[in-house]
Amino acid sequence: MSAVQTGFVTNGASGTPQSSSIKKKKSKKLTVDETATLIKKMEQVHVEADADDDGDDGDEPEAGDENTVNEVGKKKKKRNRKKKIGACNKDGGGGSPAKVQTEPPTIPVRELYPNENFSAGECVIYPRPKDLPRDDQTAKNRLTSEEKKALELVSEQEYRELRLAAEVHRQTRQYIQRYVKPDMSMIHICETLENTARQLIQENKLEAGLAFPTGCSLNHVAAHYTPNAGDPTVFNANDVCKIDFGTHVNGRIIDCAFTWTFNNKYDRLLEAVREATYAGIATAGIDVRLCDIGEAVQEVMESYEVEIDGKTYPVKCIRNLNGHSIAPYRIHAGKTVPIVKGGEQTRMEEGEVFAIETFGSTGRGMVHDDMEVSHYMKNFNVGHVPLRLNSSKQLLNVINENFSTLAFCRRWLDRLGQTKYLMALKDLCDKNIVDPYPPLCDIKGCYTAQYEHTIILRPTCKEIVSKGDDY
Repeated sequence: MSAVQTGFVTNGASGTPQSSSIKKKKSKKLTVDETATLIKKMEQVHVEADADDDGDDGDEPEAGDENTVNEVGKKKKKRNRKKKIGACNKDGGGGSPAKVQTEPPTIPVRELYPNENFSAGECVIYPRPKDLPRDDQTAKNRLTSEEKKALELVSEQEYRELRLAAEVHRQTRQYIQRYVKPDMSMIHICETLENTARQLIQENKLEAGLAFPTGCSLNHVAAHYTPNAGDPTVFNANDVCKIDFGTHVNGRIIDCAFTWTFNNKYDRLLEAVREATYAGIATAGIDVRLCDIGEAVQEVMESYEVEIDGKTYPVKCIRNLNGHSIAPYRIHAGKTVPIVKGGEQTRMEEGEVFAIETFGSTGRGMVHDDMEVSHYMKNFNVGHVPLRLNSSKQLLNVINENFSTLAFCRRWLDRLGQTKYLMALKDLCDKNIVDPYPPLCDIKGCYTAQYEHTIILRPTCKEIVSKGDDY
């Protein structure tokens, strides 16, 4: 779910929602044997980061150059200067499914991994921050630090929850890519996707479920569109659709998006945005300045131009959309990751989770609010606000019980049996208890694309937890 540069990102430290309806799940205490097993697994991925082992020149990875962590005692050779990410490496959780998923997918992911050894995402060595000396070894040394390995054991439950949510996201989106056909209604596509994810994650109010509504923005609409009830919009063969949805387990959110089209004339646009996202991910890391990520993204994105129906367009970054940090039950946790150069000097920090997302456009490269609102989210920092309308009180109770500070849409209120709630919803918005998120649009007639992954800045390495075989 995108962060808008102005007006949509709240500041403040990360935390859990204030709603009293959330029950925190106690972390599982590890036995001595389980701890030893975890340490053994960690040692399998923490390899010597000495570039001389592969005949390299001894320099650490540049921003944008990464080494993929491989099996015991090995490291893949440095990839060439292309802004691509290596093949998915299963470490840490490291498990393989005990069952084969059905088609369509119906088996909850926990049942596929009965020991909860969910597969990790792609794990890569941190790049050297651009502004540090070339001989700085801090990022490289993290991989073999015993202290950093011990810190990861403390966070193992958090990683496990993120990996479960990520596996649900992967299986859901890959099924949707096989399922969607031209001229399907957007409501049908969204409900199929959401019902699949709910079943795979075993939805249980605030303990597990969807983290925000399915964005299915078409063409010039870049973000925050999902159909309301009665919306007749269909996905036509010449449309460009951004599929952006989130999953969560105990508030640990996976925010991941891709662009889908049936017409290969848009391939270069999709490639530009996908490769720009990979460039942003490659540059991201502990102590990296957010502005350096934006510069890397823009350099790749705006090196592309596309020809559509005989006319050539430069691909522009949508400069007022950003990536963002993520905290428990908080999709926009305070830090924004620009996709153009010249942003803030704030640095990424150890232990943070980020959504690295980029948007490209054949239009102006700026979005504005337009169309009917469908996305809403309770203000994370709101305190007690007195309400006069009983309908507003009742609706707020429903929001607190089912969504808390996670985003929701009107279709989801309909699904919960709410009726005639629009006046109450407007009242909550007018009192700044709930914030509306209108669709974000570039100029009509243009095309926009989006790609996004969630990354964990682990103490030893960067894990692209939502990475899959599809993208």
